Amino acid sequence: MRIIVMGQQAFGKDALAKILEAGKDEVVAVYCEPDRDGKPVDPIKEFALEQGLPVKQPAHFKDQATIDELAGFDADLMVMAFVNVFVPEVARDTPNHGSICFHPSLLPKYRGPSAVNWPIIMGDSKSGFSWFYPTDGLDEGDVLLSWECDIAPDDTVIDLYFKKIYPAAIESVLEVCDLYRSGNPPRIAQDEAAATYERRCTKKHAKIDWNKPVKQVYDLIRGTNPAPGAWTTVNGEELQVFDCARVEGDGISARVMEVSDEGVTVQCIGGRILIKRVRPAGGGKIPAPEWVQSSGLKAGDTLGE
Repeated sequence: MRIIVMGQQAFGKDALAKILEAGKDEVVAVYCEPDRDGKPVDPIKEFALEQGLPVKQPAHFKDQATIDELAGFDADLMVMAFVNVFVPEVARDTPNHGSICFHPSLLPKYRGPSAVNWPIIMGDSKSGFSWFYPTDGLDEGDVLLSWECDIAPDDTVIDLYFKKIYPAAIESVLEVCDLYRSGNPPRIAQDEAAATYERRCTKKHAKIDWNKPVKQVYDLIRGTNPAPGAWTTVNGEELQVFDCARVEGDGISARVMEVSDEGVTVQCIGGRILIKRVRPAGGGKIPAPEWVQSSGLKAGDTLGE
């Protein structure tokens, strides 16, 4: 098949590399977002140019000339691997078999951005990814294939995405192409009654409320690690919280119960959080015990005030 790969960053690059490595299909063009001033060249663009592939970077697909250029590649399929730019139907349907798009959740749950963060924050035990037929609706098209994995009790975004979803998703690119090559790719309608839409997980969602049940606090911290980063305040100064652990104990919520060589232990409802790694305002990530030495934090202090 003649394939257009549309994507960005490492995921787009690795998906492109996987298709080229298999050697079954011809990549006729690579589409990615426009260059940004002061930002490094997108890895997928850099790799595509190294491979001698045509690279196109339209800011949108509103112009007929852009659509005509896309159609000129006479592609059979467009593989949309990590795409932020809205691609309208007229562009998606230009290839002979249309387009297929990747989403890092088990659709119809967690449509929208930050689909890796929210399952952890919400305390789910399962996640995965989907390849679906894109429509003008947000992640609403029929599903071609899906893949499921467990979310372990201590998984962070790094564990779930980079160690589980990412490698399996890259491998699945070839399965996607094979399903189209077979001539009858599956179309599984999404259950709208089970659909959820979540906004992008931002700083305002990542503020820690130490007066919540300990599991909710722990899930928020690991579901925002490494980004956008959970945060609290110490004497009015913001402090981001990253690596941590749940420990037993009772007491007054939001109170620092212990400061040790392991970190800072803070009381929540029904248990405690041992903070191991932090980032103070204006600084980099450091071990919590190292930060304590400069902050003067002590047992009995209260966080979040």
